[in-house]
Amino acid sequence: MRTWGRIVPDPLFPSVKKWVEVDTDANGFDDMVWLTTLIQVIKLNLGESPFYSNYGIPAHPSVVSQLAPDYYMNYIQQTFAGYFMFLSITSQPNTLDDDGIPSPGYTVTCITKYGAYLSTVVPY
Repeated sequence: MRTWGRIVPDPLFPSVKKWVEVDTDANGFDDMVWLTTLIQVIKLNLGESPFYSNYGIPAHPSVVSQLAPDYYMNYIQQTFAGYFMFLSITSQPNTLDDDGIPSPGYTVTCITKYGAYLSTVVPY
């Protein structure tokens, strides 16, 4: 299985991102593929995917109205929960980014099928 995700190769230049391929590991586990896909879905705008129109969140209306898209995050969590032993997506309080602009986001915490505990903050 394969998916693509963006990384920041050099922390000195956070605006420069690079697409990298994420594959099934040598032991046959797809956990990193599904975690990368989950993060990409959170970053999608609702209806932006040409293949899955129900993936994504209404990020721009949520920022304007200052209401978190909890319904959509709950749907995403239910969709991807079967690929992990444990999956939690919780709202992250507004933090300031490098430019001093409030940056809302979500904390994704999971336990993979081989027992690894992973946690990351996904800004939207």
